[in-house]
Amino acid sequence: MAAKVGLRGAMSKKTKMSADGEALKGKPVSASRSEMAEVVLPAVTNLLGKLLGGHVMHLVDVVAAMAASRHSNSYVVTASVDYIDFRNPVNLGEIVHLMSQVNRVFTTSMEVGVKVYSENPLTGERRHTTTAYVTFVALDEFTKQPKTVPPLLVKTPEEKRRWREAGERRKYRLAMRFKKRKREE
Repeated sequence: MAAKVGLRGAMSKKTKMSADGEALKGKPVSASRSEMAEVVLPAVTNLLGKLLGGHVMHLVDVVAAMAASRHSNSYVVTASVDYIDFRNPVNLGEIVHLMSQVNRVFTTSMEVGVKVYSENPLTGERRHTTTAYVTFVALDEFTKQPKTVPPLLVKTPEEKRRWREAGERRKYRLAMRFKKRKREE
């Protein structure tokens, strides 16, 4: 039975051992932060001139993968999308801004938080349009098998809050996965 590790103990680990015994030095949240932006053009809008939800999901996956790859210094694959919330539409001609960062790392996986904003280029007004949480698994460059990722060094109260909440989402996600497997048996 594993001993419980408190928030302070888990977050203060500055190194982790990889599967091959190599020490992995912790990286700050800021090392994973990623951003991208694009103008909303007619090809990616619906009949009402709003950015397609599927295109938003694609952009979320791309910017989240950038953050996960930056943290792990490896190829990553999407394991799950726990949550995506469309709060406001993004209109034709607006600029869509996406920002991501790693919230928490586990052994081979990482949860990445993404926020999406729309910006009216004429007025400069920005609106929060979408929030998402995406989990990625880091892959070894040669074997393409899951690999251990470096610890995440969280420092600010906001980073610590995101770290705690990511742990709660993971508990729920794993419980749901186990529940689904039991039903399938």
